[in-house]
Amino acid sequence: MSHTRRNFMGLAIALTAAGSLATANVANAATAEELNQQADMALESLYATNSVAKDISEQAEAVLVFPNIVKAGLVFGGAYGEGVMKQGGEVVEYYNSVTGSWGLQAGAQSYGYAVFLMNDEAVNYVKETQGWEIGVGPTVVVVDEGAAKNLSTSTLKDDAYAFVFDQQGLMAGVSIEGTKITQINR
Repeated sequence: MSHTRRNFMGLAIALTAAGSLATANVANAATAEELNQQADMALESLYATNSVAKDISEQAEAVLVFPNIVKAGLVFGGAYGEGVMKQGGEVVEYYNSVTGSWGLQAGAQSYGYAVFLMNDEAVNYVKETQGWEIGVGPTVVVVDEGAAKNLSTSTLKDDAYAFVFDQQGLMAGVSIEGTKITQINR
């Protein structure tokens, strides 16, 4: 089999897999009640495994929780998921998270993430924009193990802190930079 034909077949298989994942995610779209429960369970799991996230949550004005993002790609890729904004422990709005990407990538994975909005300005920015693109607007710090070691409740100075959790699948790395978050009706 020629090199070109092998590459084409690999691309076709990857695109089929990516389409299947995306279709499965849309076909299994959660009801508002299911999404609320998934968000609560995701936060409980995050807090149980990351004490810094729990500490930050206690000072946050609101939290965006996306319990299940599905990402797939081969050179061109995308990610999609739905989530909630919680304020005072109650769900106040629903959002989707969409990312498009291109570059050296192949595979599929799922993950969740939570963005803790630390002040009213950050909360209002998300609510008032027609789609918030992470990396534009409020300053977002993606907290990994290294960053978590240097954070305490007295050093929180940024508008928002994001935690990625429950990564599963065969794709290297997760980035939420460039992700667009848009309010949806439920």
